[in-house]
Amino acid sequence: MPTKASRAIKLCGTEQPDVAGRSLTAGPLSVELDGGQLRYVKVYGVEVLRAIGFLVRDENWGTYIPALTDLKVDQRADGFSVSYHAVCRRSGQEIAFDSKIEGRSDGSLSFSATALPKTDFLTARTGFVVLHPLKGVVGNKVEIEHADDRTESAKFPELINPVQPFLHVRSMTHEFAPGVKAAVRFEGDTWETEDHRNWTDASFKTYVRPLALPWPYTLKAGEPVRQSVTVTLSGTAGKGGAMANARSVEVKLGAVGKRTLQLVGLGMPPEEIEPAIRQLDLLKRAAPKFLQCQFDPREHHGLAQLYGYRVLCEQTAAECVLEIVIESLDDYAAELKRLAVLVRESGLKLAAIAVCPVGDLKSVLPGGPRPPAPPLDKLYAAAREAFPSVRLGGGMFSFFTELNRKHPPAKLLDFAMNATCPIVHAADDRSVMETLEALPYQVTTARSFIAKTTYRIGPSGIGCRDNPHGKTYTPNPNNERICLVKMDPRQRGLFGAAWTLGYIATFARTDVEAISVGSPTGPRGIIYRKSDHEQPYFDSLSEPAVYPAYHVISGLTRGCGQHLVSSDSSDPARVQCLAYRGRRGTTVWIANLTAQEQTVSLTGLPGGSAFGTTLDEDSFEKAATDPIGFQSTYRPLKEPSKVKLKAYAVAILAVNDA
Repeated sequence: MPTKASRAIKLCGTEQPDVAGRSLTAGPLSVELDGGQLRYVKVYGVEVLRAIGFLVRDENWGTYIPALTDLKVDQRADGFSVSYHAVCRRSGQEIAFDSKIEGRSDGSLSFSATALPKTDFLTARTGFVVLHPLKGVVGNKVEIEHADDRTESAKFPELINPVQPFLHVRSMTHEFAPGVKAAVRFEGDTWETEDHRNWTDASFKTYVRPLALPWPYTLKAGEPVRQSVTVTLSGTAGKGGAMANARSVEVKLGAVGKRTLQLVGLGMPPEEIEPAIRQLDLLKRAAPKFLQCQFDPREHHGLAQLYGYRVLCEQTAAECVLEIVIESLDDYAAELKRLAVLVRESGLKLAAIAVCPVGDLKSVLPGGPRPPAPPLDKLYAAAREAFPSVRLGGGMFSFFTELNRKHPPAKLLDFAMNATCPIVHAADDRSVMETLEALPYQVTTARSFIAKTTYRIGPSGIGCRDNPHGKTYTPNPNNERICLVKMDPRQRGLFGAAWTLGYIATFARTDVEAISVGSPTGPRGIIYRKSDHEQPYFDSLSEPAVYPAYHVISGLTRGCGQHLVSSDSSDPARVQCLAYRGRRGTTVWIANLTAQEQTVSLTGLPGGSAFGTTLDEDSFEKAATDPIGFQSTYRPLKEPSKVKLKAYAVAILAVNDA
């Protein structure tokens, strides 16, 4: 008999808790203390900073989770103070740091840390990171004081800056509300600011150690590192501004538009071909409009993989988009022609190809040399010659960051592309959901340099399919929330379903042509398979079984091509929505992006009989073990205008008004 799934497994696929931090106040200032870091620094309820934290990263940019001891928190009537000791260690390496935080009645804040390597310590970055939020900041003025005492009046960029907008920073001052400014001062190292939206983080990040310096670098044993960040206020402002979270969220439906729901597909990594074929019935029911398949000569891919792709595409009626890694620097034309022969031999029908040189698979830091690669204009011409009747794509198989730093000659392409990953810099639940806020900026920025060339996104998931910043993924042996892992446990939970709906719904409001997510099976999959990593609850089941995100994909693929209905959430940070109209009526999707129950008020629903179902912790086990049965559980709704959603729940409503 299968075990019962705990609530934690249903929600996030892991028993590791993700608990909100402790709230602290000092006069008009409020903060959240979370794992030794400060989050949501607000003044009179207005967010001034998203976070301040002292972070330690390994040589692959993975973030350590420090072990905290001797934590002391003193909340007084006139302010607060915090101190703690922290240790980051792995085999043969260890660093410890002591931190002090003070919040004062005038709203000022200080955060200092002294780190002491116990051994020589290899790191990509160790020091403070300060995040400015996007809301009220993007496009607004900021006063920069530089390390050489020079001052500059600047603006936070509207388009995503591929390099650092601000260098050699000593302080940053911006007006966060009419008449009141916050000055953030940095001491102890050389600071600069990067546009975090490049990686879908919803922030601008100011950090220590310029990217122009070599990394990873070694902190010598016994040599202390001392840094501090202070925040001071100037001017006056009226109280108010904090939104009452208890208030229901309104989802307002409007007119049917000309734009249709884009093509929704799945990534198809070669190692998942056989598992996907074993689950062909479920994959057919998921009905992806295309499979984004991978071909990499460095991995000795050949006829076997191409034939596997053919079977999957023919059996699911999905188009095949073949991503081709180009290994050669000068013999790329012959390399492409050899592949074209193999494709013809396999019988695989291609709807499109995308080419990317090996040198463009890894990140290039600002100012750093671009790795050797064929001239892209000649590479694209060779690809068209080898595959003359197939659409040609280019850009990046990795993140938007690389596309933004290495613009392809888009006019030579039928489409440009990149994938995304929400766990590059932070892996807690709220940070992952907040990345949805940055996605529209990526589309607007890409459009600024690809012009009218079609734009495609993916394959993207919570876990990353590659780590362009380091040698490999961060290991995740304990099934935890960790940055830059391939296997993120939330992919298997309701969190994964809510995030997937939010991801597609966000892009549905843009002009991207197609969106691909995850894969059929595997760490980024929607269908369960046995693996070399533990999958609580699912490992007690006999196949077949599916993850909650399966139901989002299999539902949305049936909506592809239908006309989008205007749908707006009064608080998209809590609730995301998507609606479209087909021949039989209107379909509305609503996702709770939070761990708290949300009440949703729907307005603008068309008249007609309404049916619906909810994917939540109550229906989780049926959805996992009886996917066909779950998708038949639509029931009449007496009051469709009021929807209550438990943590990370997804509701689907169908109104037969045709």
